[in-house]
Amino acid sequence: MPNPAAPPSSAPASPSAPPSADRPRSCPACSGPVDPDPRFTAWCPACEWNLVPAEEAAEECGKSPKDLARERAAAERTERLFQEVAAGRTDTTRRDWLAASALALPVHAVTVAVAGAAVWLLVTGNTPLRCLGALLLAVAFLLRPRLGRVPSGADVLKRGEAPALYGLADRVAAELGAPPVGAIRVTEDFNASMAVVGLRRTSVLTVGLPLWEALDDRQRIAVLGHEIAHQVNGDNRRGLWLGSAMRALAHWYELARPAERSRGGYGVVALLSLIGDYLGNAFLHLVSRLPYQAYLLLDRLTARAGQQAEYRADGLGARVASTEAASEALETLLLGPATGTVTMRLRAEIQSRPRSGRRDAAAGPDVTELWPQLRAHLAAIPPLERERLLRRSRRAGHAVDASHPPTHLRLALLARQAPLPAAVTCAPDEAAAVAAELAPHRTRIARTLLAG
Repeated sequence: MPNPAAPPSSAPASPSAPPSADRPRSCPACSGPVDPDPRFTAWCPACEWNLVPAEEAAEECGKSPKDLARERAAAERTERLFQEVAAGRTDTTRRDWLAASALALPVHAVTVAVAGAAVWLLVTGNTPLRCLGALLLAVAFLLRPRLGRVPSGADVLKRGEAPALYGLADRVAAELGAPPVGAIRVTEDFNASMAVVGLRRTSVLTVGLPLWEALDDRQRIAVLGHEIAHQVNGDNRRGLWLGSAMRALAHWYELARPAERSRGGYGVVALLSLIGDYLGNAFLHLVSRLPYQAYLLLDRLTARAGQQAEYRADGLGARVASTEAASEALETLLLGPATGTVTMRLRAEIQSRPRSGRRDAAAGPDVTELWPQLRAHLAAIPPLERERLLRRSRRAGHAVDASHPPTHLRLALLARQAPLPAAVTCAPDEAAAVAAELAPHRTRIARTLLAG
């Protein structure tokens, strides 16, 4: 559940910010009342005047007609899919999945063919052919599908280190009929995600601590439910066949993509180098177009079903934590830039404090201040500003990324469904145990964020 784009102005600059002298008291378009809070963007809820501030609107106007037409077409496809899902019509993507699976076949066949040819030359060929076989074997190694690997390092929580958090995730997985989570990572991002990696297809849950700290216990369970639901929501894009084919195509493109021109040299040497770079890059450009276009086609074929799977994961998250908690968690995603506001402000405050003696200099910043300030900062955002962010998201069609439906459509689909109660809850003692397990990571991540 990566963080959607949202304007930097969506968060208060400071709870004690003075009112602006030129702030309008009424809407210049309809004379309706304007948001009186001086900490936030002045806008009119009645006619949506200044819903998108001028500087952000200028960025939108800078887009080319081709980009705008592409965005409109994508928005229309997304809206049609939403209507289909809302009406219960979800069978139209089966032919797309079949076409995508068929397209993945030659991707995997290329690697198998190159590897098979390499082995055949190594076994049956003479010395020159064996050298060619070794070269082909190296090429096959470069072309192999990337399955990912189970992460390790300071950001990974092992089961023995976090029995309460793993226990909570296991209860969510059991409620959804999903396998237990294999590993949990804690990062500094305002998001959460689920991946399945390695030959053993180990599930890896990544939790961004800033997002975790911005949520309450009910909303945290909703996020866990959404991410763990990706193991049972029919999202074949994450599966071994299609997922590895898409990652292989992306890697092939990176391998074949032209490099920057070399610089340096004088006279004839520089001219020959320039010509060589030009011809080589022109050839690589042609070669790289094939995996690039194949990736775009595969992505296009799987996009509809991938978005359907996201809607289904939202529904499963609501079943686990309640519809209300799932909707609140989605709305919180719009507040992601507020974490950056808090971090920059606290970093500036810490840097401006005088230090006395070597002990203070070695101690570093007081990172324990970040999380309470973040929670207070988000709690200070009033409903009217949250409504502005939601309407802005609706107008711009903001989504967490290209694989997700727009956030406002996800909220709209949850609102159309019958409200569900929570199937999994977190008792106060369990929440306290989870917080204690995350304490070292809370310090580590706060230090990383404040260090810039």
